[in-house]
Amino acid sequence: MKTLSPTRQALNYTALIVVTVFMLLPFVWVFFGSFKTQSEFLGNPGAWFPESFQIDNYIQLFADREFGTYMMNSFVVSGVAIVGNVLFSAMAGYALAKLRFRGKNFVFPLVIISMIVPYVALFVPQFVVVVQMGLVNSLVAIILPVLILPLCVFIMRQFAHGVPFELMEAARLDGAGEGRLFFRIFLPLTGPGLATVAILSFLTSWNNFLWPLVVAQSQDTYTAPVGLSVASQASNTISFGLLLAGAVVVLLPILILFLFLQKYFIQGVATAGLK
Repeated sequence: MKTLSPTRQALNYTALIVVTVFMLLPFVWVFFGSFKTQSEFLGNPGAWFPESFQIDNYIQLFADREFGTYMMNSFVVSGVAIVGNVLFSAMAGYALAKLRFRGKNFVFPLVIISMIVPYVALFVPQFVVVVQMGLVNSLVAIILPVLILPLCVFIMRQFAHGVPFELMEAARLDGAGEGRLFFRIFLPLTGPGLATVAILSFLTSWNNFLWPLVVAQSQDTYTAPVGLSVASQASNTISFGLLLAGAVVVLLPILILFLFLQKYFIQGVATAGLK
C-alpha cells in the first residue's frame, strides 16, 4: 500500500477535524441550550451559552411530565427489538447462507426488495393489520414492525457467508444438529455482525416517532420521542429548554451503546460490505 506524504496526511486530518467540528456543533448547542430559560430563548435564541446554568428543565422533565414512563417504554421497545433482530436475523441469515431449501433463491430477493420499499408505503397496511389484531394503543403494536428488519437479515446473511463451510460440515460429521451448529458455532463467529444488528435495531426502534405517534393513543404507551413532543407543548407553547433537555436525555443511551460497541460496529459494517 502506498504511504501518503506528510503534507497529504496533514491535509486529510485537517479536513476530518473541520468536518467533525461542524457535525458536533449542533449537539454542543443543544447541550448548552438545555440549561437555558425560556426568556433567554425568546430574548437571544442564537446565543451559544446560557447566562447561568440551570437544571430546572431536567427537573421539570422528569418530575412534572412523566418522562420517566416514556423512557421506560422506549427501553422496553428497543430491548425487545434488539433481542428479536439479533435472534431472528441471525436465524434468517444462517438459513439463507448455509441451508438448502426450495425457494431459497426467491426469498433473498424479497429481502432486498423490502429494503428498497419506502416505509410510508407500508404504513397504512401495517396500521390496518394492527387494528384488526386489536393491538392499537399497546407496546406490542409499536414493537412488531421493528422486530425483524430486512437490513439486519441482509447483514447476517453476509456474515454467514464468512463462516467456513468446512467447519460446519466437520461439525455435522461429528453429529452436531442444526441447533447446535447455530448456537455453538455460528453465533460465536459472527459477533461483529450481531453487534451491528444490535446497534441498528436499537437506533431504528429508539428513534421511531411517526409509528408510535399513531398507534400509541394514551400517555401510558408513549415512547420517549412522542412523549418529548407532547411534553414540550403541554401548555400550548413550545418550551425550548425542556425540549432540548429531553433531546439530551434521549440521545444519551445511543451514545453509550455506540461507545461500547463502536469497534464491533465499524468492523461489522466494513465486513458486511466485502462478502
